[in-house]
Amino acid sequence: MFQNRRDLLIALSIVFAVFLWGGNNAGTRFIVGVWPPVWTGSTRFACAGLILLALLRWTRWFGEPRHLTRELNRQLWIRGALSLAVYIVCFNWALRFTSASHVALYLGAAPVWALLWEGTPERSWRTLQRYAAAVLALAGVLVLFWPALHGTGSNWIGEALGLAVSVLWTNYGRQCRALGGVLSGVEVSAHTMWRAGVLLLPFALIEVVREGITWRNDVAAIQLYCIIAGGVVSFGLWNNALRYWPTSQVLLFNNVIPLSTGLWAHYTLREPLSRTFWIAMVLIVTGVVLGQTNWQRKIPPANVPPIE
Repeated sequence: MFQNRRDLLIALSIVFAVFLWGGNNAGTRFIVGVWPPVWTGSTRFACAGLILLALLRWTRWFGEPRHLTRELNRQLWIRGALSLAVYIVCFNWALRFTSASHVALYLGAAPVWALLWEGTPERSWRTLQRYAAAVLALAGVLVLFWPALHGTGSNWIGEALGLAVSVLWTNYGRQCRALGGVLSGVEVSAHTMWRAGVLLLPFALIEVVREGITWRNDVAAIQLYCIIAGGVVSFGLWNNALRYWPTSQVLLFNNVIPLSTGLWAHYTLREPLSRTFWIAMVLIVTGVVLGQTNWQRKIPPANVPPIE
């Protein structure tokens, strides 16, 4: 399956990053039940971004840092930080209303929305593939929504926010792609993270004044885990994999994040893994794989019938 030992180590490192991200999502679900959601996101991004900036400044683990021009600095605030700030507000509030596994599943559909966003409909197999993937992903979303709409499951507000999170994450990815023409992945994350934390700080302080904040050592420890393991370590492993593997190959591991999150939430938060979760996961993951797979490489062109 793997051509050499390096590929095996890369695969294991991505699996470990996915494992850490699952803990991050479940941990955030626990934190926002105690601390204000915007405060949680603001402080996490500010700390993680500043740590990444320090690593960029005093180490060469991620290469040579680039100088920020005035225009690039403006784009980092407007395109990167603002979109990331809106995303984390919706993400943390969604976790207040619904389960971590559901929010992770909505995020798992993000690559399908990206495919739809990138191209206009054409009379081609690529368009058919793209929309078939979207139908499967939407079916998975409907399966998650159905109990909430009928009052038999989680709050519909949480499900709606979870779906919004999926679209917002897709938008942030597009902004990062545009900024990535000048900066590395780590630089984009570092600069957008701390800026997003700063943008959210006034709203976070308003939350603290209105709701108050109770210091708890267990919550602080989980927040520290999310900053270091879910932010710095996981992204470092992910970015290292992107140096050696194609983006599409690395993104396929995204399909495992909902499962990792569900297992973390099940064993640490006692969240049930319902039949609805498994059905939705199969539909969404199938849609993502269908949409990302290059079938032209796997099926000879002579065997593909024309679109009429």
